[in-house]
Amino acid sequence: MEFRNEMRRSCSDSYIVQIGKMGIRLVWHILHLLVSMFYVALGMTHVAESYLISSGLWKKYRAFNKGKVRYLAIVVESEEAYQTSNIIKLLLWLESIGVKHICLYDAEGIMKKSKEAILEKLNNATLFEKASEHDKLLSENCMTLEFASFSDGKEAVAKAANFLLRKYMTSTALNGNQEENTFTEAQMADALKAIGCNGPEPDLLLVYGPVRCHLGFPAWRIRYTEIVHMGPLKLMRYGSLIKTIYKFTMVRQNFGK
Repeated sequence: MEFRNEMRRSCSDSYIVQIGKMGIRLVWHILHLLVSMFYVALGMTHVAESYLISSGLWKKYRAFNKGKVRYLAIVVESEEAYQTSNIIKLLLWLESIGVKHICLYDAEGIMKKSKEAILEKLNNATLFEKASEHDKLLSENCMTLEFASFSDGKEAVAKAANFLLRKYMTSTALNGNQEENTFTEAQMADALKAIGCNGPEPDLLLVYGPVRCHLGFPAWRIRYTEIVHMGPLKLMRYGSLIKTIYKFTMVRQNFGK
């Protein structure tokens, strides 16, 4: 009799455990469904917002001071850097907005290898290093493009270090000063400028890809740069681009006041 009672209690406890597991699983599926529905709704909201902005129906995004974005950097994750057609489309959007001076960066230099194909599709576009100072600073009709990769940053740091070492050795030989020398950030910046690798500091840096970081873009060029993650390149939207640049110009305008 006691054995039967024990078996009944054991079966009852087993049923309770199974019901508990099923309840937890049901709650998990409900939460997963709610989160999925939230992100679907959020995505639809962004698509609708992008459409309203790009079509000009949202009045506040129609006009803003594009001159506050004097130099723009676009960082693309290396796998997405092969999407040349999307990169060209993005540059055409920026040209229509009024952004003229752009740096294209990916860690492996994929876009640099495709620069001829990219330049062919753009009117009045030239390489930044070949443009005159007048084109870089004053021209409203010419777009200048700089192509950069991670190796450029490594090479620049190596050249700057050699420049500082030669300068230090020369100073030591002339003055006879054998004390250890500590190089400052300002000295490194001067060295980079002296070897022609300093480059303009972007006002705004847009990151396209799954990772929320600058992917090795030269750190000495983004000390005061605002960085914005834009999501995958294949999902880029014209309205989102306008909104990002608009928000940046408004922040700079308020900061300037």
